[in-house]
Amino acid sequence: MDTGERRTRPAGRTFDTGLGAVFVLGIVFTAYMFTTSWGGVSWMFGSAVSVAVSGLALLRARWKPLPVCAGLVVTSTAVVVSMTAGDDLPQEPAPVTALALAVLVGSALRTLPRGPAAGIAVAGAVLTGIIWSEGLSGVPVLATTGMAAALVTGPVLRGLDRDRRTDRAPRGARADESRP
Repeated sequence: MDTGERRTRPAGRTFDTGLGAVFVLGIVFTAYMFTTSWGGVSWMFGSAVSVAVSGLALLRARWKPLPVCAGLVVTSTAVVVSMTAGDDLPQEPAPVTALALAVLVGSALRTLPRGPAAGIAVAGAVLTGIIWSEGLSGVPVLATTGMAAALVTGPVLRGLDRDRRTDRAPRGARADESRP
């Protein structure tokens, strides 16, 4: 089953609606927390990045590899900008950005061919390592947890989809084509 097919079913739309609500609530809460702790306009950069990556996560069923690649680029850029800015900006990725990136990577591992999926997995792991280079805090722990969940869940769902397809093989067709 491909996520494009899943979107046409009510369950896929319901999932995306719930995910969108989680993204919106998370972005608003994170912006509020940045405003009360950092003050000023510190919330704007992280919120803009979260909105961009969350939007890409909601578009993951269309243009298969594009949203995940763009999400990795946007998040990587945000991490480099926050590292360069030092104490002027909160550490990136924000919690919602980490969640949206995990959704993108997990979905890519589930649906893309193995070669591109492996490249995306490596890029996600490298980005997580770069996040740790800024030091120990809640940000890298949260990003690592999300990425680890994506790196496990994506291939597991890929295997379940494959098993489901072989269970639905037409009558008279072989489920395993490797046997003579």
